[in-house]
Amino acid sequence: MCVIVALFYSMGNAALKQHYETASKTGVLQISDYKLKEIPDDVFNLAEQLRNLDVSKNKITNISDAISELKHLKQLNLSSNMIQILPSSVENLKKLELLNMSFNSLTSLPPAISSLSNLKQIYLNNNKIKKFPMEILGLPNLEVVELSHNKLTEVPSGMSNLFAAELNLSQNEISVLSEDLSQAPRLKILRLEENCLSLDAILPSLLRDSKIHTLNVDGNLFESKQLASLEGYNEYTERYTAMKKKMF
Repeated sequence: MCVIVALFYSMGNAALKQHYETASKTGVLQISDYKLKEIPDDVFNLAEQLRNLDVSKNKITNISDAISELKHLKQLNLSSNMIQILPSSVENLKKLELLNMSFNSLTSLPPAISSLSNLKQIYLNNNKIKKFPMEILGLPNLEVVELSHNKLTEVPSGMSNLFAAELNLSQNEISVLSEDLSQAPRLKILRLEENCLSLDAILPSLLRDSKIHTLNVDGNLFESKQLASLEGYNEYTERYTAMKKKMF
């Protein structure tokens, strides 16, 4: 049995070495599903080359501050691990455009996230986040925010500084939407399926004054067709129709 384990270990190391050699030339390193408990030191030796790092589907629990060395990264995939805390040292990843932290055990984000001005996509679904991550507000290039399958109970004030075009809040426990959600300047797609929203939680301003053309509310405390009874619904349907026409 020991011989077999040693053989698999050796094969795994050989495979990793090949990945590192390839990454030194391509700038892309994918070492998912290797049962890694931490990001290997060899990864940080590639700091000058790496643009895309995928260490998803491992058993990583902690991210060392050495992550700050990967200053050229544009994409970082840490999904499907056991990470509870994202270190403040991520603030040095100034070129990061995509951060995937889905399927972990995060309860919050560090303030350092607010310094990632090039971030376009952030995936935080399937974590244990109880409060909306205010750290993403003000990020100027944000396009997609994925927060489904968490423990959120409300969308707080401050959404006029949310620059994302798409926000997914489905499968949470949300019962309150902030009054300024309609003021999110670029928000066009809002997903709120399977929450705890009552019909009166959908404020007229969200339908009338926002730029939202796709609003998904199935699985709440009212029937989706009841939206038609709300003030502002006609303005919302006009945006939805215009969007559909552009697609064809």
